[in-house]
Amino acid sequence: MNPSLLPSLAWFARIAHHRSFTRAAEEVGVTRAALSQNLKALERQLGVRLLYRTTRDMSLTEAGQRLLDTLQPTLSQIADTVQNLADSGRAPSGMLRVNTSRLAAKALIEPHLAEFYLRYPKVSLELIMDDTLSNIIANGSDVGIRLGKSLADHVVAVPISPALAMVVVGSPAYLERHGVPATPDNLEQHNCINYRRSRSGALREWDFNAPGKKGRHFTQSVAGNLITSDDQNMMRAAVQGIGLIQHLDIAVQEYLADGRLVRVLRNWSYHHEGFYLYSPSREQMPSKVSALRDFLIEKRKGMSLL
Repeated sequence: MNPSLLPSLAWFARIAHHRSFTRAAEEVGVTRAALSQNLKALERQLGVRLLYRTTRDMSLTEAGQRLLDTLQPTLSQIADTVQNLADSGRAPSGMLRVNTSRLAAKALIEPHLAEFYLRYPKVSLELIMDDTLSNIIANGSDVGIRLGKSLADHVVAVPISPALAMVVVGSPAYLERHGVPATPDNLEQHNCINYRRSRSGALREWDFNAPGKKGRHFTQSVAGNLITSDDQNMMRAAVQGIGLIQHLDIAVQEYLADGRLVRVLRNWSYHHEGFYLYSPSREQMPSKVSALRDFLIEKRKGMSLL
């Protein structure tokens, strides 16, 4: 391949990305006329037309689309490599946008913020609270944190929490008044605080595994005099003795530790994967991303749940 084509190919990719000579010219720092002449020269060298151009519109030809589809991932990889080389000799720095559920932020990031900033004073964090499984590339985030079972395809993920369990808990006062359920069937005689899913509007059924190594997973509807779509509200109500709740053990950990809540139906707990940090690619990972990844992995090793 003629190396002299490389700048023209890169400029073509910017024109095609923006569908505009003006915006592409501003980005690469040349005049619109220079960019237009460069594209014409590239088309002459290749012997094909790459763009259809009018005074108001621009579109790719079939050949242009084929060329762009090949160029985009290659140019992105080159840009990542160059950035990674630039980062390698410097301390991690810059804005790091983290798309995370509220629970993961509260349990895994907030307790360690002071220590993280002490280690990496040049890194700025933006925590984007989002309880849906967002496309982190589309919304401009660098990394995302979600439960393992919620991971999207085609992402690189590392575990940053232990395996978790859905646990049923109640206050000591509630259990003294109403007794301790021995099986999930006993929940019919208890006031259970329901959680309404914000996206679907449905009440979340409670998850259980039958006792034993191969106990089957099943769900069960529960009833009570309080429904909420906020998990913090649900936990505060349980602490007040209003009823039983089911939540992830990592969410109620502090309440179990100080005795404000007590775990019941322990042998019926439903277990699943914990939280993962996920990113678009492991290759040429920016130093600010690898810094957060390694920090959260380190914190995972010291984490234990009741």
